[in-house]
Amino acid sequence: MKPHSLTFFFLAVALTAAGAMAQSIHPLADDFVVVYESPDPGKVFCYTPGLCRLASGRLVATLDLGGPGVAALPGLKADVCTEKGSWQGKILTSDDGGKSWQLRGEFAGAHARPLVAGKSVYVLGHTTDLFILRSDDDGQTWAPQVPLSAGQKWHQSAANVHYANDCVYLVMERRTSDTIPGWYVGDLAPVLMRARTDADLTQRQNWTFASELTFQDALPHAGGEPQLDYTGIPFYAAPYPDGSLPAPGRKVAPMGWLEANVVQFVDPNHVWHDPRGKTFHLWMRAHTGGTGYAAVAKVLEHDDGSMTTRLEKVPSGKTLLFTPCPGGHLRFHVVYDEPTRLYWLLSSQPTDSMTRVDRLGKERFSLPNNERHRLQLHFSRNMVDWCFAGLVATGKTPRQARHYASMIVAGDDLLILSRSGDERAKSAHDGNIITFHRVQKFRDLVY
Repeated sequence: MKPHSLTFFFLAVALTAAGAMAQSIHPLADDFVVVYESPDPGKVFCYTPGLCRLASGRLVATLDLGGPGVAALPGLKADVCTEKGSWQGKILTSDDGGKSWQLRGEFAGAHARPLVAGKSVYVLGHTTDLFILRSDDDGQTWAPQVPLSAGQKWHQSAANVHYANDCVYLVMERRTSDTIPGWYVGDLAPVLMRARTDADLTQRQNWTFASELTFQDALPHAGGEPQLDYTGIPFYAAPYPDGSLPAPGRKVAPMGWLEANVVQFVDPNHVWHDPRGKTFHLWMRAHTGGTGYAAVAKVLEHDDGSMTTRLEKVPSGKTLLFTPCPGGHLRFHVVYDEPTRLYWLLSSQPTDSMTRVDRLGKERFSLPNNERHRLQLHFSRNMVDWCFAGLVATGKTPRQARHYASMIVAGDDLLILSRSGDERAKSAHDGNIITFHRVQKFRDLVY
């Protein structure tokens, strides 16, 4: 074969391979089952999907409804009501792997998630104060919700639930002040909560709460400005406590952290491995106005059972607050999979966060980094170095969200519950459906 013929041959092979690769990049779980649909997409919005799996194989899902069209449940406390209306939560179960769902209970409140402890299944959320309710018959029936705090203001999402040391661990976030007039993530303190799995989790005395570290206390400020440079953080001016307005209708709130996942490092070679199993890392959504970073803190569990929250250090002795994380700018979900010894990350994929704020399309919610219609999956050995596993699901337009999702491992599959929207959704933030997705044989995505 002549030299120029060889050139054309190899070029054709390369183009064919590139075309095959392009065709192979398709969503892993675009098909879905609608778990819940808003009766009025313009006034009733679907939020906070949470998911767990019982020993019987039954799936338990939670969600909450917000917006001006939500009718208050009997006994709903006045402080649950906001300018957007009241919050109403729902509990559903599936016995056929997510193909169909049955309503099993309702609760007054928001930001709840289901979790298993001992022979019971619980739902924990807040009505500004924390609450919890329990089922002793696999989620078939539910006892009335009971408070776990009084006179406090809490926040969160249905982030992960971690089990270690015969205990269950999860994070709720307490609002420590009313200084910020708008979105108050800069005033949040992530609080790691622990309870023994054989205890009655509806009893406040069975929970231990870690010490509090508010974002504004973690990051030095002077004259309302965070003392950072050479990082590009914050991306837009975000003075504390009022934030800024880079374009009409698109406000930048002061920097903050929120929606924490709990992580432990079991690899003895990891820089932050604790052989005693008493260190827990909190991986959180980082509100910086940009993309690509998560916020990190750690909690140390002491011999007396108390827990202290602080920032982490790197080997140089410098303090770590932000770390690379694909999709760390919006709510994400982390699951550790023992067979692969990998951390799996479900998050929102940004594609155009560098667009000028005043040139965003009408269907784009909030800031350029608030793209919410592409759900992606990554895996990592160490929570810092991430490998792209695939695009999970996409909405047809930026308004048709696939975001704020929860996931669990079920055999060889990943089960995902997404806060979603279709063409009737009011916005990417205020969606009208909760959707169930299944990534089959997810471990085959490892390379």
